[in-house]
Amino acid sequence: MNDLTPTKLATPDAFGVLTEPATLTIQRLLPGPVERIWDYLTQSELRRQWLAAGEMALAVGAPFELVWRNDELSDPPGPRPEGFPEEHRMQSRITELDPPRKLSIAWGSTGGVTFTLEPIGSKALLTVIHRRLPDRSTMLNVSAGWHMHLDILAARAAGEAPAPFWDGWSRLKQEYEGRIPG
Repeated sequence: MNDLTPTKLATPDAFGVLTEPATLTIQRLLPGPVERIWDYLTQSELRRQWLAAGEMALAVGAPFELVWRNDELSDPPGPRPEGFPEEHRMQSRITELDPPRKLSIAWGSTGGVTFTLEPIGSKALLTVIHRRLPDRSTMLNVSAGWHMHLDILAARAAGEAPAPFWDGWSRLKQEYEGRIPG
């Protein structure tokens, strides 16, 4: 569908693309090494700074819970959209594991997510693939969500303050409405 070369997708503001009708792929080139970014994926204390908390036993089949508190990701967070709770929880489990290169997890009712890491010089190319998105509304929320969460990860990994989460998410959702076919 779209060109998925690292130079196209790994820029700090790169948009995710539908690589299959129900699959979003998004990339970021982050300050490395790969092992450092792996820690941001797998360690609850680091992951909660950009995505969601939750202790994770690194074993295929291991269950875990992700806990989102998006208001805590940036200061200020921006106004939370109507209908979004202060906290969201999701049960998950690890479906594939190859440290520090690949982590796949079940993603509640919206399919599965695979994170892959590839060294590019002193940096780490993170690719996130979210499969089996059930409908356009979910695609829009998930696309804006991954984009903003990865922007926050990029800022945290670079030692910078992230932009307000909800302001960015709301702006990105509108952007994705024009990019994802209806």
